[in-house]
Amino acid sequence: MRGGAPARGERAAKAAERATSTVAIVPSCSNSGRQGDPMRDLDWNSFDVLVVDDEQDNLDAFRFAFRKSFKIHYALGGAEALSLLDRLDPAVIVADQRMPGMSGIEFLKQAKERRPDAAGVLLTAYADMTVLIDAVNSGAVDRYVQKPWNSRELAVILRQAIAGVATVRENRRLREQLAQYAGYLEREQRDPIDFGEIAGESEAMREVAARIGEVAKAATHVLIEGEEGAEKEVVARAIHVGSPREEQPFVKVTCAAFRGDTLERELFGWRRGAFDGAFAERAGRLELAHRGTIYLDEPAPLTPSLQARLLRVLTDGEVERLGSTETTRVDVRVVLSLTPGIDEAWARAGVLPELVSRLSVFPLRLPPLRERREDIRALAEHFLRKVARRNARAATALSEEALAKLAAYSWPGNTRELENVVERAAILSRGDVILPEHLAFTARAQPAEPPARAPRAAAPAEPEADPAGREPAAPACARPRLDLSSQLDDIERRELLAALERCGGNKAEVARQFGMQRTTLYYRLKRLGIDG
Repeated sequence: MRGGAPARGERAAKAAERATSTVAIVPSCSNSGRQGDPMRDLDWNSFDVLVVDDEQDNLDAFRFAFRKSFKIHYALGGAEALSLLDRLDPAVIVADQRMPGMSGIEFLKQAKERRPDAAGVLLTAYADMTVLIDAVNSGAVDRYVQKPWNSRELAVILRQAIAGVATVRENRRLREQLAQYAGYLEREQRDPIDFGEIAGESEAMREVAARIGEVAKAATHVLIEGEEGAEKEVVARAIHVGSPREEQPFVKVTCAAFRGDTLERELFGWRRGAFDGAFAERAGRLELAHRGTIYLDEPAPLTPSLQARLLRVLTDGEVERLGSTETTRVDVRVVLSLTPGIDEAWARAGVLPELVSRLSVFPLRLPPLRERREDIRALAEHFLRKVARRNARAATALSEEALAKLAAYSWPGNTRELENVVERAAILSRGDVILPEHLAFTARAQPAEPPARAPRAAAPAEPEADPAGREPAAPACARPRLDLSSQLDDIERRELLAALERCGGNKAEVARQFGMQRTTLYYRLKRLGIDG
């Protein structure tokens, strides 16, 4: 293909049409005949192909054959191609072997150092097997084609090479995405409060943190007592994380989800045929928590059978699956959470004294949030950080006035209610800062008076009787208290309706603007009775 009399266009056309034999030595890893072949879904023109040759006629032949099929860039010689690689990231590099100054193999070796993902294809008219095999083994050449090449076969080779590079790039993208997600989960799990560094300025929480540090290193079972909504699970995880069992499983069991014998089955597992529906053998949660911690959240009154089984676990570390006589030894720490007063209810229900004694070796009481108002700021800022990580458009700071309003509330729902209030305010806030008007509390409790109490107002005087005999008007303080839950729903309904109108009914865009999942948006629309 060197020299010749015809005009350049004619030479290019003849070079592209005359090819008769093409040999691809390196086998393709693609199977374009299979159903669901990813090659069918690729846009070939979205991938760059670099063709390198020292003769313009050969480049013209390539352009004539593939200008409509691929996104091709051209370079006269290896030096020009290396300069082009500084700003181009091709999926495939096609190089002629016989080029002055720098052979195709030498060029592909240098190109591989700069663009390691690119597939190298070598065009050669010489059957120098030793050189070619060394080039393939070095990794610089992925495929080689003998000249004169056939345009149809070379097109298949280019598509196979692009598909391989596309797979490599997609896998790298997915790995990076997975690493980012894993990093997000790690940050979520290792947040100072969630990870065991219990936040709090109050003396009560400093004492709780100290007791957590003391018991974490031991193997003792722990009983956590706290009101509904207190961070009992956070404390349980802190105990697990601070213990030598940290790398082992932390198994949480929400006992309220099970009734009667189902909790016993869940904890101890069963053998096939142990009861109706037991079609396969299954390990219980206690076995799954071996060498780790099992957290029993608010267990309901226990059946006598379950009490006896739990006592055996706590005493001897032995587990028997339902329907089995085989004993399995487990090394598991039990952390149990209770609402204040439940232990007395257990006593009335006839729970074994030995079981109560075993579970109460190390009791740990969590004070309610209203008893430690010094911790509200730290907790509110912690919850706001969590919301901001999940929702890109949520507020990122609390104003001092909003913090003062939070501190004045009685928090009957404890930290769980605080988290809900902060999340709602962060979503409804239009700016980066949460203001007092963005905060809305539940209707079951009124805000408590702030620590520095103002003088009490005088009691209102009795309403005077009307001379005409009409009923006296009820004072303002005697009017029925408004249902704040309904007010909150009305606010949310107005915001969602306005967003739907603004976005032309595009729910995906509404979800994006509010920084929530579409499934969450659909749930809220349905709950609020918004059709459409």
